[in-house]
Amino acid sequence: MALRDQVQGKERATEIVAILGNVCNRHLMEAVIERFKVDTVYHVAAYKQVPLVERNVIEGAHNNIFGTATAALAAKKCEVGHFVLISTDKAVRPTNVMGATKRFAEQVLQALASQGGKTCFSMVRFGNVLGSSGSVVPLFRRQISQGGPVTVTHPEVTRYFMTVQEAAQLVIQAGSMASGGDVFVLDMHEPIKIVDLARKMIHLMGYEVKDENSYRGDIAIVYTGLRPGEKLFEELLIGESVTGTEHPKIMRAEEDHLPWEELEKMLVELEDACQRLDLAAIRRILIKAVDGFQHTGLKDDLLWRASEPGAVPAESELRAPRTQSAKVTPLHKR
Repeated sequence: MALRDQVQGKERATEIVAILGNVCNRHLMEAVIERFKVDTVYHVAAYKQVPLVERNVIEGAHNNIFGTATAALAAKKCEVGHFVLISTDKAVRPTNVMGATKRFAEQVLQALASQGGKTCFSMVRFGNVLGSSGSVVPLFRRQISQGGPVTVTHPEVTRYFMTVQEAAQLVIQAGSMASGGDVFVLDMHEPIKIVDLARKMIHLMGYEVKDENSYRGDIAIVYTGLRPGEKLFEELLIGESVTGTEHPKIMRAEEDHLPWEELEKMLVELEDACQRLDLAAIRRILIKAVDGFQHTGLKDDLLWRASEPGAVPAESELRAPRTQSAKVTPLHKR
């Protein structure tokens, strides 16, 4: 979506231009930036739901990593002033593919920033946004209005939360403070137990919780178990090297990253693996590229599960011979 200012008399109006396209399309990204004179890019396009990406590793890795790389390289070529990646707490010591792809994407921006140039790359890392499409709030509200039960994955699971308005304001302010390659971390306050949030919503909607202490309650809470790749507790920093900024709710993390030359080789290998549907190779590359990535395997990926004995396609069919793979051109030469 592109924004363009138009002067109407003494007032300045902003025109919103919606453009349908794929963020992995380099030529489209460059055309949009050039034709609408884009000065700041907020890169939000990604598959963010953990179980979805665990079940679709290939597309999750391709969209989240190459979507970021393509958009960033287009911004760099067109000399966009600021490029801000919206990242996640799940990028910290990730246990799931979604988190690993977001940390990989962060490193793409860090590596490009180290090369210098007119584009200032930065990223803002925060937790869950209350009321967003992926938030538990609308899910709980719907479950309560239907009479329950309210489903919670685990009684001890906690998450960071902030409002849409607060997140949007802090992202814009953090981006304006960037000097290049910055990893900003927003103050998410104290993490909240999801079951406590569920209980509070039940009470706020005028009902009582039905549990072992209140058999006459209205709405039951049911524990369904952690979903594939989920953590009990999320983190916002990788290392301990963090400094404050001029804004009390925005911190700057100092984190190591791979150099662009090494990262680009991995991107070429990763794209080849995605084209060949080589799930095992994708996992190996992510483990190599993302420090602290601990992944139990590919058992939840639907394509991998289809490769189990007696199913179609067979595991060998998921990995076409390398001689059949297309030649992949390095990203910066396209």
